[in-house]
Amino acid sequence: MKPLLPTLREKKRYLVFEVLSKSKIKAFNEVSKAIVKAYHSFSGDLGLAKAGVMVMPDKWNEQKQRGMIAANHSSVNELRAGMLFVNKINNQPASIRTVGLSGIMNKASKKYIAG
Repeated sequence: MKPLLPTLREKKRYLVFEVLSKSKIKAFNEVSKAIVKAYHSFSGDLGLAKAGVMVMPDKWNEQKQRGMIAANHSSVNELRAGMLFVNKINNQPASIRTVGLSGIMNKASKKYIAG
């Protein structure tokens, strides 16, 4: 099978987020579920499908409580708005704040998560 041309590929943006809560969240699965659930309730099935939201488990930094989400470039603002509706993670009061946005995964990881 022939690969897609660059003009036909979906353009991704990498959004780095930080979880704000009194105690540290250890289970990444709970964070991922809370983000996807909040975005789904905000934009619905069609919005979630168009956004192509992927919360990346390998980019989760437990010490800094930061992670990364890959999404379609045209739905980043909707994703930010949907993340505002996260108010509980693992039955603990929590909120999510956006740290940065990048078009390159390595740049987002080095600049916002590690550094």
